[in-house]
Amino acid sequence: MAVQIDAVVDGKRVITKKPELLAPAGNLEKLKVAVHYGADAVFIGGREYGLRSNADNFSQEEMAEGVQFANKYGARIYVTTNIFAHNENIDGLEEYLEGLQEAGVAGIIVADPLIIETARRVAPKLEVHLSTQQSLSNWKAVQFWKEEGLERVVLARETGAEEIRLMKEKVDIEIETFIHGAMCIAYSGRCVLSNHMTARDSNRGGCCQSCRWDYDLFKVEDGKNEVALFDDEDAAFAMSPKDLNLIQSIPQMIELGIDSLKVEGRMKSIHYIATVVSVYRKVIDAYCADPDNFVIQKEWLDELDKCANRDTAPAFFEGVPGVQEQMFGNHSKKTTYDFTGLVLDYNEDTQIITLQQRNYFKQGDKVEFFGPEIENFTQVIDKIWDEGGNELDAARHPLQIVRFKVDQPLFPYNMMRKGL
Repeated sequence: MAVQIDAVVDGKRVITKKPELLAPAGNLEKLKVAVHYGADAVFIGGREYGLRSNADNFSQEEMAEGVQFANKYGARIYVTTNIFAHNENIDGLEEYLEGLQEAGVAGIIVADPLIIETARRVAPKLEVHLSTQQSLSNWKAVQFWKEEGLERVVLARETGAEEIRLMKEKVDIEIETFIHGAMCIAYSGRCVLSNHMTARDSNRGGCCQSCRWDYDLFKVEDGKNEVALFDDEDAAFAMSPKDLNLIQSIPQMIELGIDSLKVEGRMKSIHYIATVVSVYRKVIDAYCADPDNFVIQKEWLDELDKCANRDTAPAFFEGVPGVQEQMFGNHSKKTTYDFTGLVLDYNEDTQIITLQQRNYFKQGDKVEFFGPEIENFTQVIDKIWDEGGNELDAARHPLQIVRFKVDQPLFPYNMMRKGL
């Protein structure tokens, strides 16, 4: 059924039901950055049962610390337990889910009915959200999972706006959908290229991203002769989609009553998470405050480009994507900025910043600072000192602590980047 999402306040329409902004975090530092930069909730992975085995992932103790940090900001933590379980995954499942509940996790994101039923039985305080791995894309299926007792469904990335509208009209359940990040060339979770090529199971966290590899194309004639379908000067063939970017569609998604807007990328950097979350936070807040006069700001679009390393497209939400939404034979790397440092402290009396270096920078570089407490500003770096007060011509070493003068106030977790 449709839910009333707006009201008239002082003669102006406002959105009273803001969607949740859900951010990814592959480790504890990323979780804290996501919350600090405006996420209402964060999804993380544990050491087992999740689909990002190459992410750092969380121990139970780290989950508990993350939950405590999030609670201070009124944010929620969800854990991905979205593998398709095999027999060897059954032992230890009950204890794992009980541990998530004890850690204070708000909910789990699940694809396998075994894990759903086990969670209901041994960890009833956990909300159960259906994973996008189930490729949910019609309202009848949404109704089925509602009747199974789930609180939320995460839709397939292939679901369009009209399909979502019908789901919200027909079924009273929370709906979560992706707004930004990587896209799968197959229906999410249905690809077995990784299994075939590397024996790494994409449905159990091992995807090697085969669709992003470079290929040479051949055809076989007479059952044995390979005939090249390319010239030597041709670009190698790939079959990856462009990354998802739905910033322009956020107003429509809010009006549809979508409950949670999800950013993909647990393996992305803290710079990526901070940039993307802060932009979507501004868009959501601005639209909800004054939807009838809302305009997408150019600086929001420019900001997203500062952390993008691939071309982006709106994918399926606005219609069936065509060849322009794919990256056949074209990797189109876009990165225009390097994340160079994380602010640890700022002394207002001396105007000296203490910074943890994340990429090389030197005296004379023009850098940009950004963060939720400040407006973006640029400055040329003058003298740099190490922790012992020794002057440096450059910050060369990863995680090196350095100090230098910055004219405007900064705050912990603000970031510094440098144009390429």
